[in-house]
Amino acid sequence: MENTEIPVLALRANGIAYQATDLHGIAGTQLAQMPVVLRLLLENAARNMAGSERAAAIAALLAWTQTGSSEAEIAYQPGRVLMHDTTSTPALVDLAAMRSTLAEAGVDPSVLNSSLPVDVSVDHSLAVEAFARPDAPQRNMEFEIRRNAERYGFLQWASKVLQGVRIHPPGTGIMHTVNLEQLATVVTTEQRAGQDWLVPDMMIGTDSHTPMINGIGVLGWGVGGLEAQTVMFGLPTMLRIPEVIGVRLSGRLRPGVLATDLALTVTSRLRAIGVSGEFVEFFGPGVATLTAGDRAVVANMAPEYGATTGFFPVDEATLDYLRTTGRSAEAIERVRVLTQAIGLWFDPAATPRFTRSIDVDLDSIGMHVAGPRRPQDLRGFGETAELLKALDFQPKGRAGGMPRHPIVIAAITSCTNTSDPRLLVAAGLVARKARALGLKVPSWVKTSTGPGSPAAADYLARAGLTEDLSAVGFDIVGYGCTTCIGNPGQLLPAVQAAMAAGAIHPVAVLSGNRNFAGRVHPDLDLGFLMSPPLVIAFALAGNAEVDLRVDPIQVTPAGREVFLHDLWPTPEEIEAWLSASQDPADYRRAFQIATWNPLWHQLPAPSTPLYPWAPQSTALRRPPFADLGEGSLLGQFSAYPLLVVGDDITTDHISPASAIPRDSLVADFLVERGDDRGDLNVFASRRGNWEVMVRGAFHSKTLKNLLAPGVPVAHTLHVPSGAVMPLYDAARRYAAEGDSVVLVAGERYGTGSSRDWAAKGQRLLGIRSVLANSFERIHRSNLIGMGILPLRFPAGVTPLSLQLAPGDRIAVEALPDAIEPRCAVPVRILRAHGGSEQLTATAAVETQLEVALLRAGGVIPSTLQRMLAEHREQMAA
Repeated sequence: MENTEIPVLALRANGIAYQATDLHGIAGTQLAQMPVVLRLLLENAARNMAGSERAAAIAALLAWTQTGSSEAEIAYQPGRVLMHDTTSTPALVDLAAMRSTLAEAGVDPSVLNSSLPVDVSVDHSLAVEAFARPDAPQRNMEFEIRRNAERYGFLQWASKVLQGVRIHPPGTGIMHTVNLEQLATVVTTEQRAGQDWLVPDMMIGTDSHTPMINGIGVLGWGVGGLEAQTVMFGLPTMLRIPEVIGVRLSGRLRPGVLATDLALTVTSRLRAIGVSGEFVEFFGPGVATLTAGDRAVVANMAPEYGATTGFFPVDEATLDYLRTTGRSAEAIERVRVLTQAIGLWFDPAATPRFTRSIDVDLDSIGMHVAGPRRPQDLRGFGETAELLKALDFQPKGRAGGMPRHPIVIAAITSCTNTSDPRLLVAAGLVARKARALGLKVPSWVKTSTGPGSPAAADYLARAGLTEDLSAVGFDIVGYGCTTCIGNPGQLLPAVQAAMAAGAIHPVAVLSGNRNFAGRVHPDLDLGFLMSPPLVIAFALAGNAEVDLRVDPIQVTPAGREVFLHDLWPTPEEIEAWLSASQDPADYRRAFQIATWNPLWHQLPAPSTPLYPWAPQSTALRRPPFADLGEGSLLGQFSAYPLLVVGDDITTDHISPASAIPRDSLVADFLVERGDDRGDLNVFASRRGNWEVMVRGAFHSKTLKNLLAPGVPVAHTLHVPSGAVMPLYDAARRYAAEGDSVVLVAGERYGTGSSRDWAAKGQRLLGIRSVLANSFERIHRSNLIGMGILPLRFPAGVTPLSLQLAPGDRIAVEALPDAIEPRCAVPVRILRAHGGSEQLTATAAVETQLEVALLRAGGVIPSTLQRMLAEHREQMAA
């Protein structure tokens, strides 16, 4: 079926004739009932699918309006892929290894390329080594390039050799901010059968915070690197038509309340109703009161509220944002013409059909923080003292003048809040007022500002706020994820000494999106999320056990008590300073200057079709799972639990990104191979080396192994021998003795970042299936991408209720021909004492494509098998 067999609309923009998919012609009156996210999926399916498959997809999407749910699958074909350096490295290492494997099989390796444009932002490796000094960005950049030179050279090889791969160097900004300011077009053009078409900009990204782009009406969401590989290799993303949660916004945010407060409120409200993988769309009159920056902050935290998207449709606020960031008038006109013509333009009075909906009154929202260990735990900004007092920490030893809960990291960080200039300007105004009163940050607080965009330096300087931020220690340290991703650098020496003495239980405050124990820093288990200006206020206090509603932040040398209201800017002040600071030319100019990073361009990089693997490298090693010998893990088997864990096991627990501990077995492994124990970098920098990553799997101080409580970090019990040993050693011993292993977990297994190494590590440990109460969406997809079967326990069964004891085994009946989406899978618990219990688990498998991947052994074996078959067909012809 050709595109002419669906209704086509003729449009004109900037005097040029275009065609577009006529959604009104396809859906008629049902279009108004559809959430805008489903209208976009309808447009995508109608434009890209063909024949009976297209007809079935359209019918299923229209039928959704009757029930609010569907079991039907559709093919989604994004127009582009976005990655960052620590997710792109393993994906591109896989691709390089697959090229090597194909070459060894007699296939031309150059046939393996991405079929879509791939943008890679180098943003996740910047650490806060230098801070509170004007030259911190340059010094931290030098640290970053030196530590990651081999890996960055590999990325440059990929951009030279692989078609469509474009690398954005260090210093160009955080990937989601780059997407907002530089890459997203909202509406783009393409040639179809010789005609110019206007089509919505749709994409996927290998980071869970990709939905930030939903704030300006671009449909995109986060996927694991393995799912992205299927798209890069020419296959669509298959998805079950999603349930859509509507969030109706009414009213207007009160003075002093910021976008961060709204985002934290939405996170708490949606987690409370059990959102897990659904699409979320915002509607109602309150949406129109929010700027695109406000919306992007809320959309960014979609993974924190459990959603696949956090979508805001296009309206005038979107167009204003495009103008502010220097997009051309012609591009903006294309956005207006297409979205208004085909039913994608936002109507504040519209009430589409949703699966479920909630109401959020913007007038009722106050100033908030979240924590101290989860982003969904909403607190009033004055509640930190009460929460910390409840911990009843009793200091031991000398604290060097610090309170018992000192703030030791205060970071304005992350794409979440630094992509909105209003929040940075608000922070700058707090700093200005603090500076005028002579306030200083206490000596134990490590401060930093890590904006998402280099343009931030220009508009903060133009507003005259750079020196004010510097005066209270919040100099810019660079343009990357920094503390939010777990790269805060070392804690200050006095803090380390006080912690060693047991004198303090320290706290981090940050404008980031996650505060899981150990996420920000491996030695910190307490952290509060908050807006950038509130980060400065808490930093000035230096004590997390303070109630900023009533307690002074500081007392000036003259004896004046300074309260939060003395520093907090009004909305009028923020708008006035923002207006004086903005220049649309900043965004493109700052990005172009950063792109010509001389330290980056001086790095040596090969240009051969095959990557020259270095056997001695501790950064890049050819992974064993990119091999033609890898096969399916499905079958009928009896397995020992390698680990038994509880609820809320995050991908940070499974595959940490933070600093490699100097006293760890991973450090010993690297030092034996010539690395410096004092400069091992972070786990994320080693994602190209499978030997490091498998040894780092489950390396978390806060992870509790219920199978063997009290064992050291990343250790478990090898049941047949009764010996406690490192996980990697236990896994190897099980494999050598022919024993299968599984993992047992509770609710929300794999919540957090999209990192595919959380699944790859489990595959290399030999885990054939993960049995859990529930899975976070991206991690579930990554497990399948590595051929690991995710199974959901029946209601009422949990790791605790099973009471698994050493020697108990789990029998799984998962024959390849029997696995189907959401099918029943028989499971038996075989007790060491001889008894057994029968359970019926559910395969956490959503599509036929996922079934096919499990039968093939995962994305990489499936792709290799397909390409080898194509080569044989060509040779036979």
